Amino acid sequence: MTSSLLNQPLLVLANVPDQELAEKIATALVEQGLAACVNILAPVSSVYRWQGKMQREREIPLLIKTTQARYQELERTILQLHPYDVPEIIALPVTAGLPAYLAWMQDETARPLRL
Repeated sequence: MTSSLLNQPLLVLANVPDQELAEKIATALVEQGLAACVNILAPVSSVYRWQGKMQREREIPLLIKTTQARYQELERTILQLHPYDVPEIIALPVTAGLPAYLAWMQDETARPLRL
């Protein structure tokens, strides 16, 4: 992957079952330099089908700001901390934004990769 693709800013969406886990994941991601910022949103009601049954759950959404270079490690960290068999982890490319904010995101996630 080229340097410019690795620097691509991403917005990662994830839901967790409770506030305590939201705080734990957000803190871990920022402390490890895998995310520049994590917004912990107000609880939402999620409706979905899982293993053939309708589910209704209260979840806490996370908005995670990172870069493509950090995505794989970020995903692994969420999977290690998350209790769901298949947690929601969706990465969206950021195609525009305030240049100073995007530069800050890159700076905050620019430490050497742990492979």
